[in-house]
Amino acid sequence: MLATSGRLLQDRASMRLVEIPFIVEPNYEGWRLDRYLQQKLGRASRTRVQRLIRESLVQNGDRRLKASTPVSAGMRIVLVREETPEPSGLPDELQVLHDEDGLLVIDKPAGLPVHPTARYFQGTVTTILGREHRDDNGRRPDPAHRIDRETSGALACGRSPEMTRALKNLFATCRRSQSKGAGPDISKEYLAIVEGSPPWREHRLDLPLALTGEHSVRVRVSVVPPEHPGAREAVTNLEVLARYENDEGAPFSLIRCVLETGRQHQIRAHLHHAGFPIVGDKIYGPDENIFIRFTKGEMTNEDSRLLRLDRQALHAWRLSIPHPGGADLIEVEAPLPFDLRSFLDSMKQEE
Repeated sequence: MLATSGRLLQDRASMRLVEIPFIVEPNYEGWRLDRYLQQKLGRASRTRVQRLIRESLVQNGDRRLKASTPVSAGMRIVLVREETPEPSGLPDELQVLHDEDGLLVIDKPAGLPVHPTARYFQGTVTTILGREHRDDNGRRPDPAHRIDRETSGALACGRSPEMTRALKNLFATCRRSQSKGAGPDISKEYLAIVEGSPPWREHRLDLPLALTGEHSVRVRVSVVPPEHPGAREAVTNLEVLARYENDEGAPFSLIRCVLETGRQHQIRAHLHHAGFPIVGDKIYGPDENIFIRFTKGEMTNEDSRLLRLDRQALHAWRLSIPHPGGADLIEVEAPLPFDLRSFLDSMKQEE
């Protein structure tokens, strides 16, 4: 039997090992295990993932799994690997935006991943939640949805397994409040700082997305025709809140993004396709190979100049959730963080 998730393990040779847990989300139902883990580990090749499955003790309880094993929603998978040094300087505090009736909403800082990955173990949201926010029964809050590591903002967590499941179901099945007689639904609004000045004030992008395998970065999604294999509906509503110009005359815009669907990298891919990439985006910005150099610690001064910011300028701004335990609509707002405010303040705003 494996020890409790997140604890250090000791093998016979006194090698320090760590457990990296994964809970399969509903949208991955039926995927092969190797394909699922490749998606989760991001930069790992299929060959490397299959080797991890054979050699690094990937298990579901006591049952050994194969690369071809189909995963199911809620399935718990544990990857055990040797402990390696993590990136330093990660945020270690979480600001609480709401904490009542089993629902905890935090303001996730940029740079902090939500869950453990092949690269991050101690420096994650779940680790901090387990250390700082356990309830009187010792239970750790669990995130009910995901935010990219470099994205900041509101993240909803359940303080009990029942609340977490209810929240995850809401996020998995959410639809717009205006849809046929539906009651209040989850609403997610983001703020993005983009390169350029769109010719519109409001715009709706209804563009399917899919992983196509045509990019150097395997996790990068693309806008595809609806008939494309693997195409998934993706709808983003955009509103320009302010326009700016820097000292060199380059235009920028602050855009409110309201999601009707919640696909991987949806806002980033949609804005890139529209011709207004998010400032600081290493994958969908000026050159996707910047991301590859970043992962290898080989970013150049020119890369940094092109990106303009150390991280992508995307912030989960507002979150509205119908409380699973009642009729109340919980509305939370995460203030624009200092780094993004400073970037905007450095420029001239158009009247």
